[in-house]
Amino acid sequence: MQDKNLKELVLIGGGHSHAIALKHFAQNPLPDLRITLISDVEQTPYSGMLPGYVAGFYSYEECHIDLTSLTQYAKAEMICDRAINLDLNNNLVLCENQPPVSFDLLSIDIGSTPATLSIPGAAEYAIPVKPVPHFLQQWHQIIEKVTNNPDSLIRIGIVGGGAGGVELALNVHSRLKQSNLEIHLFHRDAELMINHNPWVRKHMQRLLTRRGIFVHLQENVCEVKPQLVRCESDLNVEFNYLFWVTQASAPNWPKISGLAVDATGFILVSDTLQSISHPQVFAAGDIATIVNNPCPKAGVFAVRQGKPLFNNLQQKLLGKPLKPYQPQKRYLSLIGTGNGSAVASWGSFGWDSPLLWYWKDSIDRKFMKQFDNLRA
Repeated sequence: MQDKNLKELVLIGGGHSHAIALKHFAQNPLPDLRITLISDVEQTPYSGMLPGYVAGFYSYEECHIDLTSLTQYAKAEMICDRAINLDLNNNLVLCENQPPVSFDLLSIDIGSTPATLSIPGAAEYAIPVKPVPHFLQQWHQIIEKVTNNPDSLIRIGIVGGGAGGVELALNVHSRLKQSNLEIHLFHRDAELMINHNPWVRKHMQRLLTRRGIFVHLQENVCEVKPQLVRCESDLNVEFNYLFWVTQASAPNWPKISGLAVDATGFILVSDTLQSISHPQVFAAGDIATIVNNPCPKAGVFAVRQGKPLFNNLQQKLLGKPLKPYQPQKRYLSLIGTGNGSAVASWGSFGWDSPLLWYWKDSIDRKFMKQFDNLRA
């Protein structure tokens, strides 16, 4: 017979915010609380180190958080499955392979995926960079193919000229530059990285050009065929692998479940990270849109939301008032260039230096260190 005082907290997704919240629950346990994490992966990637992993600077273990160890540390249960819907009338999470999971309080941190559905053939033939585990699986195959066939020409296409696409192009080039390589970057705007200042935009384009990466500006990809990209301008480019790094999109199930979402399907939350339509649901990271303070879909915000999410989940469980989270107006971007250097972008400021890479590496390693040796 279940204890009537027992509260069920369920976390869907092992993103940055949930990893941090779980660590805080482990260090600040509440009585009569059972925590369950539902995640379709046991190792969750840290986005800040993934470009460095692509370039070969980090091992898989160095840039992944072990969710199994983390849940054990928090004395929580982990269900390795994918959530596919919610029954909000009965407070149930519906999973792909497991029976429904009941909750008193729910938090969602499942990230986002690049938008591909509007482009014919993209969903079938392109490799989205999110979810990351699928991208890394494809990346490992590329590394194996290049290693076994170093003289064969390999053409890689990248759709999306924001910071993510540019950083990916530079780090892929760095890892594969000894092979017979051709990289094409497609971007619909007249300049790359339009959310950054002019110096950063021009500098990053110069870096790409110097490395022999083909940059196709003002090119709208209109169709993807097997090993062929077609653009509205009639530009056709062959590829062996095509990575999709465009604007973020959300899965359909939060909207289908009845949660309030924005025009692109992201869960609408208040400043306290609580759903504006269902008070028993919270959301953080990319999947959430804060109504009064919309944030870019960037890992830095997911990391910053971890502690406020924990605080408000704890306050809600204790029946205490919630506290608003105030995202920073401006944030520093440190963009690794794959060659032991990094570019800083902050407001109108931009700088490229190996010192910035050492700084970025130090920040990222410090973040991951908090999840080391959790069982001990």
